[in-house]
Amino acid sequence: MDILVVEDDPVIAAAVRDGLEAEGYTVTHTADGLSAVELGSTGRFAAIVLDVMLPSLNGFAVCARLRALGTDTPVLMLTARDEELDEARGLDTGADDYLTKPFSLVVLTAHLRALIRRSTRTVAGADQQDVLRAGDLWLDAQGRTCGRGDERIEVTGQEFAVLEVLMREPGRVLSKETILGEAWDMAYRGGTSIVEVYISLLRRKIDHPYGTRSIVTVRGHGYRLDDSHA
Repeated sequence: MDILVVEDDPVIAAAVRDGLEAEGYTVTHTADGLSAVELGSTGRFAAIVLDVMLPSLNGFAVCARLRALGTDTPVLMLTARDEELDEARGLDTGADDYLTKPFSLVVLTAHLRALIRRSTRTVAGADQQDVLRAGDLWLDAQGRTCGRGDERIEVTGQEFAVLEVLMREPGRVLSKETILGEAWDMAYRGGTSIVEVYISLLRRKIDHPYGTRSIVTVRGHGYRLDDSHA
């Protein structure tokens, strides 16, 4: 997935680019508002990370122009401001989400992935059933059920959340921090070891009884769903 990062601070831009590329994204960077409109209006990006304070055209104006051009790419605004009026202005101009600097890359990535998921579901159409499949393993995101073949597998709500994160991007290695950021509420303050616990619980339910190995540990990096062995 290609992400457009619009940020004029070279240090922040480099950190965001490196962080997103480490998560497997392709990043295109620009530092000014006018080029952001030109690039963003092409429709080739999965999401746009947009700073507010930019040369030539600020982020509010960039977002407003993109929406006026009919561009519906999800926009995540970044700003050093934390006043409610600034947040409201960003959302009113068409931004989908808002992060105040300083922010962690884990939180930024989690917000982006949530935006992209929502966008993908909208494009798919509200009337289509959101069922993910990997081999005979399936997960019904709307019905909150999962199983293998014709057999339904009972999982807890948190186990379901972890499995959904993995199944939405089969083959991609997801760090424990990424899984934690997406599958747990933002209010959770515990460590990443909880992810290992739930991966183990899931394996006992979706893999071990069926002689499969769909959830693979990539040592030092995280986990991936191997759909070839699902």
